[in-house]
Amino acid sequence: MHDHGTSVQAGAVALEDGADVEVRSGGDGTVVCRIAGDLDIESLAPARKALAEVLRGGNRLVVVDLAQVAFCDSSGLNMLLTARADALAAGAVLRLAAVSHPVERLLEITGAAAVFDVRPTVPAAIAELP
Repeated sequence: MHDHGTSVQAGAVALEDGADVEVRSGGDGTVVCRIAGDLDIESLAPARKALAEVLRGGNRLVVVDLAQVAFCDSSGLNMLLTARADALAAGAVLRLAAVSHPVERLLEITGAAAVFDVRPTVPAAIAELP
């Protein structure tokens, strides 16, 4: 596993199953975190770390791009719920964007879709700044 860092600057972190986290800063208090691969108990630590760091960074809008998430279990959902709570505590807005079918299904089955601000695309998520 190669750890290229999880700083707020652009970077990527390889996850165990070939998934990764890419963090891109828009420079205007907006950050996009692209997560690809599986979000399960064995592979979500780098994603959790990246989201926590971004939310501590004073950003006002954090967009989590989930288009390339192939699998998400309850631990992945818990990570997203924790990130949402951390965003609220920090006075930031957390939006989910381009949610893949597996994540969408999990959000619907659990009822968690009602608590997230979900946008169809990353551009749609950043178009309306908080």
